[in-house]
Amino acid sequence: MHKRIDRIVLLTLDFLTLNLAFLLSSLWRPGSQADPTENFWVSMAMRYGYWLVWFFLFGLYRHWYAQSRLDEVLTIFRATVLGSLFLFFLEFLNDQPDAGSTRGWIVVYWLILFMLVSAGRLVVRALQKRLLEAGIGARNTLIVGWSKKAFDLCDMVLKYPALGYHVVGFVTPRRVRKRKLDYRGIPVVGSTKSLPGLLDRHTATEVLVGLDSTDHDQLLEIIRYCNGREVGMKIIPDLYDIVSGQARMNSIYGFPLIEVTPEIMKPWEETMKRMADVLVSLVVLAAGAPLWMLVALAIVLDSPGPVFYRQVRVGRNGEKFTMLKFRSMRADAESLFGPMWAERNDPRVTRVGRIIRRVHIDEVPQFINVLVGHMSLVGPRPERAYFVEKLEKELPFYRRRLRVRPGMTGWAQIKYRYDQSVEDVRTKLKYDLFYIENMSWRMDLKILFNTLYVLIRGKGQG
Repeated sequence: MHKRIDRIVLLTLDFLTLNLAFLLSSLWRPGSQADPTENFWVSMAMRYGYWLVWFFLFGLYRHWYAQSRLDEVLTIFRATVLGSLFLFFLEFLNDQPDAGSTRGWIVVYWLILFMLVSAGRLVVRALQKRLLEAGIGARNTLIVGWSKKAFDLCDMVLKYPALGYHVVGFVTPRRVRKRKLDYRGIPVVGSTKSLPGLLDRHTATEVLVGLDSTDHDQLLEIIRYCNGREVGMKIIPDLYDIVSGQARMNSIYGFPLIEVTPEIMKPWEETMKRMADVLVSLVVLAAGAPLWMLVALAIVLDSPGPVFYRQVRVGRNGEKFTMLKFRSMRADAESLFGPMWAERNDPRVTRVGRIIRRVHIDEVPQFINVLVGHMSLVGPRPERAYFVEKLEKELPFYRRRLRVRPGMTGWAQIKYRYDQSVEDVRTKLKYDLFYIENMSWRMDLKILFNTLYVLIRGKGQG
């Protein structure tokens, strides 16, 4: 299934099973009746919303590809237990005489809830497995390697179609002189040097690496080619020592593969991060609306041109978006000077622009980008496509920054000065990679507090 269809199916199924569990458990509850007709839909929506929060926190709506069904059931168990315990302890605050029987009913409710939700998920996964075995929904996959190890890897993938890999070609460690070369009907489509183009040409979303020990030196280059793309990458376990600390084991059907550069944040932390993004953006944009209108008026009166400066930046997985800022430079700055980094005492900056840059008010419209999901409050700074293309040629692993949403502030921003040269970018890249490998909600809070301190001190760039 497509990611969006998969999520819609799960949301709909959970809506039915969650409310069915409540109705069935209500029949057991002594002296109770189903919801009155006039409140039925409201209470049903509230129950659904309550459990939706718990399920999102535990990552139960992440896309599924050959995931262990047992792992998913155990995750459902943990989510429903904690959600039910929360309801159970709330009842201790209830002074009603039937509070004791209500707590007993919650146990029954949890048991029915767990069984129905798990059964629904297992049915969906069984259907997905059948579709994958029929070749429906499999991801286009490239196998890197041309040796017995790569052939064994291919054999295993073909043996278990439920893994969801549709192998479209082999990528060899070096150029092959023969024009036609294939294994079990799967052709060689190119060499590792042309991997970025092959990913686009074959719309591949998975890369499986089966290199011999003699080709280990190419692994880091392959990882660099895949970084910043929405591409899953897995390797044969004996290469694990090369990328230790950036990988985790993924074994399905006894088929061991190392997942390279997986998502670092836990599902609940990722959900909390996004919720914080939305909440803070709404508060800042709404509470400061009168001030933002005054700033817009001052910009218009100070120099001719639009209120907002729009610029295309590169976001998560290389997707481009239009970043908004209050205009702080002359309207014709880009056409006169071309793409360039901002400088201290930049002659292109207007009088009002110098003030709002000093206190970082020019960044406020980016809360709109955060609200719609193009950016986050914390993350690597988004860069222009011109510089991304230039820097990825000069700096290994530069596209690794593109695996997460760019941020209004970040570890590199609070630890280092503004970019004024490639050397500055090289230094800040180390901070960005450190943040990506150690992402957590607690680290985000630390960065936000440090950013607030900088804002209070007024240490912006004029």
